[in-house]
Amino acid sequence: MNTPNKLTLIRIMLVPFFIFFLLYNKIPHNFLIAGIIFGIASFTDYLDGKIARKYNLVTDFGKFADPLADKILVISAFVCFIEMDIISSVLVVIVLMREFVVTSLRLVAVEKGIVIAANYWGKAKTVSQIIAIIIVILTSYFMQLVDMNIIIVENKELLNNIIPIINKTVLWISTLLCIISGVIYVWDNRECIKNAK
Repeated sequence: MNTPNKLTLIRIMLVPFFIFFLLYNKIPHNFLIAGIIFGIASFTDYLDGKIARKYNLVTDFGKFADPLADKILVISAFVCFIEMDIISSVLVVIVLMREFVVTSLRLVAVEKGIVIAANYWGKAKTVSQIIAIIIVILTSYFMQLVDMNIIIVENKELLNNIIPIINKTVLWISTLLCIISGVIYVWDNRECIKNAK
């Protein structure tokens, strides 16, 4: 197994640790730790792609496993945000529907000997989701510091109203990109669907 594929597997293995620290708020600064783990996992996504292209280590496994690892990481964060009462389950259902459709299309293509790599819109979707998740973790950590009186604010009630709006806005923007990229993905590969038996 080459280095890019190892990095992809590392990203998947980091997910349980990310979930634990994101949800277990009895640990001081758990959001900071979760954010660092998520940052490392996200960086492996950038790194494995760069190494694969630079040293011509692009493999069929990598084309399939790399976007799968992204999905596992992102969907894990979104499901945790439901548990944290940050987002609606509707948003996660939309994201899951998109991913199931795209993954199913990939499986149909694989049966025909075709490996469909992520396109520009898919990558833009992933980047927007990563940015949204980082913002949510940062705002959660900020509010944690406020609750611990490490950061003093004059109008905490106003802050409690603004933060959820920020979080929901960035998450819905990323979901909109998710829908757009999914539609484009299906359209670009519609021949696989037409010729499916």
